[in-house]
Amino acid sequence: MLTVLQRRPPASRRFRRGTYLLPSLFTLANMFCGYACIIYAMRGEYVTAAPFIGVAMVLDMLDGRIARLTKTSSAFGVEFDSLADVISFGVAPAVLALAWGLTPMGRVGWVTGFIYVSAVAIRLARFNIQSSANPDKRYFAGMPCPPAAGVVAATVFAWPYGLTAWHGVLALPLLLVPALLMVSTIRYRSFKTFDLRKRRSYRNLIFLALMIAAIAAEPQGTLVLMAYTYLLSGLVGYAWTRVRRKPESAAPAHDEAARRVRG
Repeated sequence: MLTVLQRRPPASRRFRRGTYLLPSLFTLANMFCGYACIIYAMRGEYVTAAPFIGVAMVLDMLDGRIARLTKTSSAFGVEFDSLADVISFGVAPAVLALAWGLTPMGRVGWVTGFIYVSAVAIRLARFNIQSSANPDKRYFAGMPCPPAAGVVAATVFAWPYGLTAWHGVLALPLLLVPALLMVSTIRYRSFKTFDLRKRRSYRNLIFLALMIAAIAAEPQGTLVLMAYTYLLSGLVGYAWTRVRRKPESAAPAHDEAARRVRG
């Protein structure tokens, strides 16, 4: 009995081991939500299937924060999180969109779904490579896959009746547009600086409270508005940057031409 007690690790070490498992449990729950979404989508229960992607988005946000707070970040956690994201934000939205509106399109439908899954895999692989080299944590290069999946989930949740016949064409851009944005280099806000612990964080707290209240009062409309606002934010920012650069690039050329005329 004494030997067993002596071999038993101290409570602090056991607590530390449990802490290391905590982020992975959130990642595992994220993966389960993606799996559940697929199951309910195949049954045609879109109202039940779509919210699982939203829950997966919350879990995906929490597992990284928990790993940083508990100082348990690891290479295994990064790879495990990416694999879970491929299921929850790649395969699950593709199957959801396929069951909801792309089935009448036949091969075009499932090829479109595969394009979306491929874009998610490429996006995650590129993120894992570039995240350590990118010092600016405020922006992502390309649309992140969780908000892209959120666009699909919010659309299906707002119109859970499914599409039939030629109406399935409307579901094609639902996957293709986010897929193109994910593999693009258009900058999207990361919200990693959103922190309720900082001073003067009452603005963030008020914004979060208003957002939760809006979702509770009108979930379908609020979620669609949030999803498409984020999707368009990158495009608007890209267009605005291009417009601002043109006058700046034209000014040196104009000055050079004026100097030549004077000379």
